[in-house]
Amino acid sequence: MAHDHDHHGHSHGHSHAPPADPGRAFAIGITLNLIFVAIEAGYGIFADSIALVADAGHNLSDVLGLALAWGGAALAKRAASKRFTYGLRGSTILAALANALLLIAARGAIWWAALGRLAQPRPVEGGVVMGVAAIGIVINVATALLFMRGQKHDLNVRGAYLHMVADALVSVGVVIAGGLILWTGKMWIDPLISLAVVALIFWQTLGLLKETVAMALAGVPRGVDFDAVEGALRGLDGVAAVHDLHIWGVSTSETVLTAHLVVPAGGSDAFLVKAAGLIREQFGIGHVTLQIECCDTGDGCG
Repeated sequence: MAHDHDHHGHSHGHSHAPPADPGRAFAIGITLNLIFVAIEAGYGIFADSIALVADAGHNLSDVLGLALAWGGAALAKRAASKRFTYGLRGSTILAALANALLLIAARGAIWWAALGRLAQPRPVEGGVVMGVAAIGIVINVATALLFMRGQKHDLNVRGAYLHMVADALVSVGVVIAGGLILWTGKMWIDPLISLAVVALIFWQTLGLLKETVAMALAGVPRGVDFDAVEGALRGLDGVAAVHDLHIWGVSTSETVLTAHLVVPAGGSDAFLVKAAGLIREQFGIGHVTLQIECCDTGDGCG
């Protein structure tokens, strides 16, 4: 439910349907992946498989990323104060940014190790590699399902979801590597698959990094078309011009809009309610502040 009210030519629209709490999903996901990291790393060392160790390292970085995202979500619940008038909702953006940087750093270390093993291949237990990686597929798919619902509305949750889906695909790749090693006896397949895994995750992480940096710089959130929003406001009956339109994410799941609307005939409470409701319904922006500017001409007071 949303309410709108007029204060000296300003309309504030606030959505009162908070995003679902992903805390339980984070807790279960972290627990499952920590258990699997211990199993995978142990068997990777036992089987002398850089692919398993690489995948365990990636899963460990995901655990840290999930913990960061969970911490950001918890901080976002803190009430607003005179110093932090939006509360600490921006913590979710910082957590997503830290998560992306962590993933890139972890990928560099694994890439270096895989290159060394590619130059000097060593024997690998293909059967062990396949068995452990198969367990990883089950764990990662189960974890991804926990975040499937919330990933459409929250960058943090979407990051967790995409990581788990990618990990499931990576584990499939490791199973294939183990099978190929058993079939061909070629030990260089193991580090080659590792390099492919790192490249895949690095490419995925660049997208997450790009989006989180944009949000940290108060950029327009992905999925919100600035021109479409401006056009919708211009299309309101009585609006002659729109200026000082700003759209940014106050968190990874909440978007804010402010704008000045030039209305020659002046604005009423009904007009402001309609305008805020339009933006909320068409673009999912719940925090809307509109300032009405009156003038005597119909040309935007220019």
